[in-house]
Amino acid sequence: MKDKIFNSIIIIISLFVLLELFIKKKVIYSAILYALNIWVKVLIPSLFPFFIISDILINYNITSYIPRYIKSFLKKIFNISDNQITILLLSMISGFPSNARNTRTLYDNNLITLEEADHILMFSHFANPMFILTTIALFFFKNKEIGIILFISHYLSNMILGFLIRSNKKYKDNNQVSMNTDSFGNIFVKSIKKSIDTILMICGILVVFMMLANIIITTFNFNVYNAAIIKGIFEITIGIEAICKLNISNIYKCVISSCFLAFGGISVHVQVLSQIANTKIKYSYFLLGRLYQLIISGIITFIICYFIGI
Repeated sequence: MKDKIFNSIIIIISLFVLLELFIKKKVIYSAILYALNIWVKVLIPSLFPFFIISDILINYNITSYIPRYIKSFLKKIFNISDNQITILLLSMISGFPSNARNTRTLYDNNLITLEEADHILMFSHFANPMFILTTIALFFFKNKEIGIILFISHYLSNMILGFLIRSNKKYKDNNQVSMNTDSFGNIFVKSIKKSIDTILMICGILVVFMMLANIIITTFNFNVYNAAIIKGIFEITIGIEAICKLNISNIYKCVISSCFLAFGGISVHVQVLSQIANTKIKYSYFLLGRLYQLIISGIITFIICYFIGI
């Protein structure tokens, strides 16, 4: 019965969107072009190279090369295994959805347990540093200081969350991995193919959610303030850009943008779901982590902005 109701809802929504595509061709067309423009100019340069590099590093078992003092420090703070540390560090460099992508890779290779996968997915949600410091700070806000504030609040909120949800259970390190017998050429080509699949998937999701956001905004005739929130809920890039254009104080722009980054937008959630599909890894842990991080990040951003006087 539940399946029938769900299927009926999906069919109704799909038919509604299809009808809107015919009625609002110009709006949809411009939305799709804008989404593709963001994908080409923002997401490919900031994400694609990092996807390739992180995949190569995992293939060469980067875990065993991380200095002991870094592992020891992170283990004391978060109580996580060596392979969870690998996911955390690569996610900090690459940005989402690489956290889900790397979690899936290590889980599939039996390098982390299901419990470890669920746990690390909660606090490894990082935006790409280049995206925050370049795209958001310089292109949207045109202010380097705001980029640094958002960077600190975003990364610090994840660290605080990781500490708050640390488990009392001791995770066993599982680094017994046979050396990769593939040549570097084969690993490199496989990493590129895998990264292309991921970046194309991101493109499709971005286009769809940009289109849906515009349909909702034009259908219900939302004002610019509500429209900016709707855009941010669906996709963070267009949401933060819209927030930057609002006639409100910079402190509120920073806090809302910080919350958007922490939540990730529905498009990022769908990307994460696509990465952990057909596994037992629970999306509910990721969602819970984003709600906690949203609150923590918003508070940190407000405090920094208040004392600095943004």
